[in-house]
Amino acid sequence: MEPGRRPLRRVTSVCVGRNILSAIPNPSTNPAFIDPVADPVALTQQLVRFDTSNPPGNEAEAIQHIKALLDAAGIQSQTFAKSPNRPNLIARLPGDGSAPPLLLQGHVDVVPADPSQWQQPPFSGNIVDGYLWGRGTLDMKGGIATMVSALIQAKSNGLTPAGDIVLALVCDEEAGGHHGARYLVEEHAEEFEGVQYAIGEFGGFSFNIGSRRFYPIMVAEKQVCHIRVTFRGPGGHASLGQQDNPVHAMTRFLQGIQSRQLPTHVTPETMIMLRAIGRNLPPLSRMVMKALLTPGLTAPTLKLLGSKGRTFSPLFRNTANPTVIRGGGQINVVPSEVSVDLDGRILPTLAPEVLISELTAAAGADSGAEFEVLSHDPGPEQPDMGLFETLAGVLKESDPDGIPVPMLMPAATDGRLFARLGIQTYGFLPMRLPADLDFASTIHGPNERVTVEAIRFGADAFYRLLQSYGRTP
Repeated sequence: MEPGRRPLRRVTSVCVGRNILSAIPNPSTNPAFIDPVADPVALTQQLVRFDTSNPPGNEAEAIQHIKALLDAAGIQSQTFAKSPNRPNLIARLPGDGSAPPLLLQGHVDVVPADPSQWQQPPFSGNIVDGYLWGRGTLDMKGGIATMVSALIQAKSNGLTPAGDIVLALVCDEEAGGHHGARYLVEEHAEEFEGVQYAIGEFGGFSFNIGSRRFYPIMVAEKQVCHIRVTFRGPGGHASLGQQDNPVHAMTRFLQGIQSRQLPTHVTPETMIMLRAIGRNLPPLSRMVMKALLTPGLTAPTLKLLGSKGRTFSPLFRNTANPTVIRGGGQINVVPSEVSVDLDGRILPTLAPEVLISELTAAAGADSGAEFEVLSHDPGPEQPDMGLFETLAGVLKESDPDGIPVPMLMPAATDGRLFARLGIQTYGFLPMRLPADLDFASTIHGPNERVTVEAIRFGADAFYRLLQSYGRTP
């Protein structure tokens, strides 16, 4: 076992297979499936038009709009709020009790958008040439619309799922979840009693490698670890020579961690992801995947891959980015203390001490840095893969040529907070995207958009999931 790595727990299995899906009618070809009230495209447009930029959030109108739709459909729901204008919604579609409750969770807040950088107004929900434009179409109002649409349609069709379907729509995900998922987990955990699995962001979007179309399903994510690094010195008047100026020490530290790559780690989560992708690639590409997963070859292979290597790098390395600097309060006084806050992202099963030791080595043991862990959300020790085959089967039924693969998410989601309740979150917002859509650049960037057909694809897939969850062949 690698030093600093937490022990892994055994992966569980589930008796839910994909073969049952072949007996389920395809909702996209079932006229009864299309209910105008549950139209996921129209709902996405409506949600995009609520400006829920965070900060400040102001998610109340969007939440109340969804609640009104659920109430009209006869689906019980209630709101919980830490702050009056920032409610969270929890709804429940009762099941027959043959399976545990399944949680569908998502956030209605979005990151801000500068209209001057967009080809279409970011809160317009305009449809142009088959694309629905707007902030949140991908992250994640489009996904919420597919969930809500499928839930309303299930109620309308009289579908009783195997387990209760719990829908949790939260605020404040983009700023840490203190008013949203974190608040619900800490203050209203009873609402999630019995839940083993959750569906949320981030995964299910298709991407292409050559002629192959993959659907990554997030099964694990990197841990969030915020660290404060402090430097001290005698301080004094700025007109005098200050050999021990802590600002200089901090500068050297930041230069050190920026100029050196942190060590690579081949974790089980990355291994299962790249092996699954590699099995479906040509021999040369398969060899590259094998080299990436070989300790001792990982770092040089990442370097040889150039820009593609930079894309893969976060799957093998811890990261720490400086975000906030605190120091002196007067221009003619050398401060006696300065600090920098680091946003650390740690690979699954590794402890914060591993990241701190790597930063110390990169900056030099004599840097004078004092480390303090401000917060750490560890997430599950190892992904529980029990629902993976069911989700993969849903995607194979929706797109027979698609290849579902497990994914390690290099960023973090609200799933890390629900993990405190023992809930395994899968990133599963299924959308078949055009191969030429630069998915990564539009999320949190200008011109976020999604095809109308991708939204309908997602609603169909979620309806199929509600039909198949917990059902044995």
